[in-house]
Amino acid sequence: MAMSTAGVVLDGYRRLREQVAAMLVLAETGDWDALIEQQADYLQLVDRLRQLDVEVTLGVDDMVRKAELLEAILTDDLAIREQLMVRRSELGRLMDSGRRQRDLHRSYGKQAAVVVDASDKFGTGTP
Repeated sequence: MAMSTAGVVLDGYRRLREQVAAMLVLAETGDWDALIEQQADYLQLVDRLRQLDVEVTLGVDDMVRKAELLEAILTDDLAIREQLMVRRSELGRLMDSGRRQRDLHRSYGKQAAVVVDASDKFGTGTP
């Protein structure tokens, strides 16, 4: 039995919802490489749905279901973005640490290794 055009649209949104939920799990577990790979599939599905939305007129019940799916998608998308902001902060701290280490090595040579090693072990607030 063939699916109606409204059914195809709703199925696409269900698949998109599943995709975003899977991406959220990847973000929460820190699997950034897999998240990036999933993003390509996500973007293709979004483009396909954008085209279908223009072509298909949904009934009231289907529009309500689509709105529910979109709300869940946007909620997970926001959670993914929050995880990405945390990751960006982590990477920023790592870059700052690397920059400080490089500057110390430039300024003090071999003696800097001892200072950097101590700050890694005891923190930068150690007198």
